[in-house]
Amino acid sequence: METERTEPVVEKKPDESLSPELTAQSLHQRIRQQEILAELGVLALQGATFIELLDHTARLTAEGLGAEFCKVLEYQPLDNRLLVRAGVGWDEGVVGKSSVGADMASPAGYALHTGKPVISNHLENEERFRTPELLMEHGIRRAMNVILQGDGSPFGVLEVDSRSEGEFAERDIAFLQGAANILGMAIEQQRSQRKLKEALERHEILLKEVNHRVKNSLQVVSSMLNLQAKAAGDPALSARLTEASMRITTVGRAYDRLAYKADYEKMELNEYLREVSKDIMAAVVPCTLIFEAIGEIEFSADRAILVALIINELASNASKYAYGDRGGGPIWVKVEPTTGRNIQISVHDEGVGLPADFDLTRNKGLGTRLIMALAKQLDAEIVSAVAGVGTRVTLRIPLDRILNR
Repeated sequence: METERTEPVVEKKPDESLSPELTAQSLHQRIRQQEILAELGVLALQGATFIELLDHTARLTAEGLGAEFCKVLEYQPLDNRLLVRAGVGWDEGVVGKSSVGADMASPAGYALHTGKPVISNHLENEERFRTPELLMEHGIRRAMNVILQGDGSPFGVLEVDSRSEGEFAERDIAFLQGAANILGMAIEQQRSQRKLKEALERHEILLKEVNHRVKNSLQVVSSMLNLQAKAAGDPALSARLTEASMRITTVGRAYDRLAYKADYEKMELNEYLREVSKDIMAAVVPCTLIFEAIGEIEFSADRAILVALIINELASNASKYAYGDRGGGPIWVKVEPTTGRNIQISVHDEGVGLPADFDLTRNKGLGTRLIMALAKQLDAEIVSAVAGVGTRVTLRIPLDRILNR
């Protein structure tokens, strides 16, 4: 952050002479001031809490200037006052409650509105500004104010005060403004982070609400199909309507599971599919679904639903046709990464198997056509549909294309 250089408003003295050379003591003070600025910078970068930043700034700034008092004032535009948000040296009940005027007749208000530092070394004789009651109550003799400016509107003022008879010099402004600049940048960073967090939370709530409404709408459609199936009067048509209703219910459950995921751009696929498998397991009774996953796979959320629907179709087909009159058996679902940035999804059983001339890509069944359509959206390749003892269908999905879309 760049701060415009402005001439400080300094109380004039009749016989002002040139400053003497720095003594060993004052040189030590300047070195300590640089150490303090570095310490404040590190504190800001480490992500200290808002209150910690304010308290440390007040304490270290007072130390750096050899003052007994320091306060961070936050501008309250509705009241045109400056609230004491943090401070050191003040009586109990001042911080968080007391305030000073923010008008141009107030030294802190003048610094806030003009951006010019203000030094008052003899408050008892001050004629340029009124002395705030808070300073008089604490016996303050001298004060110095600088603006606390972030990238947006000013946060307020950083003020250092003292009861001693010494004087604040113009060279002290560099340290005080440096401390204020560090605090201002940290405050602005926290403001931005807070706004970003609030925006993300609103975004997540909106997405969850959309998914919830999609699920509810799908439930309504599923219920209507069930009613039509019962009233169809044609067993074949009734069976098709019931099957369509079940597919729509599956889509609704997939959306419902997704509604609890925080990151919609990138999610952990296996965790999601493990939850979806619990829903599929209830649908494939009397078969038993066994879900196996290796490692963690980052995946885009919208396409995770497509994977869930493919698994549902394959598992449903296996539960209907694999075991015939045997009364069910195991169905395995396995998800694993492969070489070349692909993931491999296989669904297999130990049932009667497929005919030797069976070609999954040419099958005209609705379930098969749905699987092929979903696979195409994923840019997935159907690697095999093995005939013989049991059936295994394997899909290979290019992971890079999924995440970069």
